Amino acid sequence: MDVTSRQFGTAVVVTPAGRADQAGAAALETALEPWWSQPDVHALVLDFSGVAYISSVGLRVLMIAAKKMRARHARIAVANLQPVVAEIFSISRFDKVLEVFAASRDALAVLAPAALPAFDGTR
Repeated sequence: MDVTSRQFGTAVVVTPAGRADQAGAAALETALEPWWSQPDVHALVLDFSGVAYISSVGLRVLMIAAKKMRARHARIAVANLQPVVAEIFSISRFDKVLEVFAASRDALAVLAPAALPAFDGTR
């Protein structure tokens, strides 16, 4: 799994690509860990447009990230879920664990509105 990150003020958009399964979950966790422990990051948006599948191991990584972010009163959301991943989120009720948005911009508009000008400038 390849993971890229971009910071927009106090918000970070993390974009994984690949499968968040046994093989890819470790890379996802490694990429998220610096962000969930950084005190100046108040919002973490996971852009899952490139994630074709997520297993229970990948969901575990997201649960850890959610707990870490909430422990310091920061927010976390997922955006751009592919149909298979959206179905897995629904069946596992992860759509109740993480806020789900249709697009990363929509998530930023709710979680970190001040980050929108910087985000819009990258398009």
